[in-house]
Amino acid sequence: MKPEELRRYAELIVRGCIAFRRGDSLIQMVSLGHRELAVAVAEAAYRAGALAVDVQYEDNRVFATRIQRAPTIALGHQTPWKLAQWKAIGTESVAIVQVMGEYELDVVAPLSPERIAADTGSNNEHVAAIRREARLRGTICAWPTDEWALRVFPDLDAEQARRQLAKDLLSFCRLGPSDLPGHRGWTEHLATLRRRAARLTKLDLKEVHIHDRGTNLRVKISPHSMWRGGGEEDYWGRKIAMNVPTEECFISPDAAASEGTFRCSRPRSFGGRVIEDLSGEFRNGRLVRLKAKRAADRDWLARYLAAIPNAERLGEIALVDSSSRIGQTGRLYYNGLLDENAAAHIAFGSGFAKTRTVPIGQKRYGVNRSKTHLDVMIGTDELNADGIRQNGRRVALVADGTWQI
Repeated sequence: MKPEELRRYAELIVRGCIAFRRGDSLIQMVSLGHRELAVAVAEAAYRAGALAVDVQYEDNRVFATRIQRAPTIALGHQTPWKLAQWKAIGTESVAIVQVMGEYELDVVAPLSPERIAADTGSNNEHVAAIRREARLRGTICAWPTDEWALRVFPDLDAEQARRQLAKDLLSFCRLGPSDLPGHRGWTEHLATLRRRAARLTKLDLKEVHIHDRGTNLRVKISPHSMWRGGGEEDYWGRKIAMNVPTEECFISPDAAASEGTFRCSRPRSFGGRVIEDLSGEFRNGRLVRLKAKRAADRDWLARYLAAIPNAERLGEIALVDSSSRIGQTGRLYYNGLLDENAAAHIAFGSGFAKTRTVPIGQKRYGVNRSKTHLDVMIGTDELNADGIRQNGRRVALVADGTWQI
């Protein structure tokens, strides 16, 4: 990004996503390839009056060494200082920014899915605990690395690919040359998504039925459910956006009542692999069949899901239509954050307590609990999604890839 673009992007993250205030502290979780953005975000946070900005550089080579060499008891171990950090993140004055953008993924692909599941599950458990109470004030954003940009634009050289990917990111975040000044375009976009989510909630649906190429899926919507989209208010009333960019309206279905087939419309980059042509079937809420273009990828993913309790159930269904700027490019981004906002998707694993209007008790009103959350894209421009109301009336939510709400 050009200097002014980078400054504007960092300001969006700090002010338009985590509602940063004077006296707050910020934790950034980045890889070595994200340093330029980490510096810009730190500058934006200090301009906003930050008390402290800590940057944690995650190294895939160190991660791979732990997965390969560490004793089993060490997988998922949380040090006292790490636990103290998670506790601090659950307080009002601490925010977190996590940056995505592929960097040295080749060292991750050969790793054991069972050992990865054992190691990463404990982190998700701590995040889930503070997220359930809306105490997690954070966002996930993206930064174009050479590795990622060249995968998206293989016909360009590294510098040209990074520039094109940066221009795409700015457009998706409503920071393009034709968008409103500052990050007003972003905040207005979030408001549109919130209004749509509110209208979906008012329909009081008991079921959603999705038809698309190879997908015929029915999910039950539990009582006391609400659709979310366009960010939210945290425990202290600050307006935040957990993902930048975002295009979705989503809900957590009743995890015990998903029925039907799905076929992924986009590859899923996960675990250092690009899993293509993923498809499967749900019966009584559980995944009973899974296929992929390459048997090795199918087996790796199946082993990963099998290693985590309730990972074979649905935690989320999200609707995205053809107005998505990400989808309109027609490109595959090989990145979960961008690709899940290009098309409708489902997620294996944990659901969101915030999609219920009452406290989650013992029954949890159908919200799945798991130590993973893995989105896979199922939507195309031919997507049809119907809602079934409590009186049995069917109402079109998305028809031929376009919102009807």
